[in-house]
Amino acid sequence: MDDVRQRLAGNLRKLRTAKGLSQEAFADLAGIHRTYVSDLERGARNPTITVVEKLAHGLGVTAGELLA
Repeated sequence: MDDVRQRLAGNLRKLRTAKGLSQEAFADLAGIHRTYVSDLERGARNPTITVVEKLAHGLGVTAGELLA
């Protein structure tokens, strides 16, 4: 389980920074609170599939790409 959470955390941070987005700007795009994005990028939270979908949409990728 921790491996999936860490993959998500790393992919989320990599894709967000590649787009030049701050955590706050990305959180606004995805409709999620900035501190929640921070927690996800540290692997401290376990998001629902609905949140994964919001994250993917905010980054313009598929949910599968975030979890790969």
